Amino acid sequence: MIHVRLRVTGRVQGVFFRDWTVSTAQALGLSGWVRNRHDGSVEAHAAGTQTAIDAFVSACRTGPSAARVDDVIVTPAEPMPLDGFRRSPAN
Repeated sequence: MIHVRLRVTGRVQGVFFRDWTVSTAQALGLSGWVRNRHDGSVEAHAAGTQTAIDAFVSACRTGPSAARVDDVIVTPAEPMPLDGFRRSPAN
């Protein structure tokens, strides 16, 4: 299982990006979480197969129709126990 952290910048808050992220991740069979950051970005931790992670990252580069994604930064993440994919409080 691969664990990654994503940081998505652009117009990604107030456009249902987190709800879209949860739906997309669940459809791909990923576990993890997504949250708004105080700097206006969105952060996610996702865990799953390499194929599912690649599809998720690719989808996040576009996001929902109301979003404008400027950048998606992907870094390896420490494994953590995860159950499903959910929204987390802002950080």
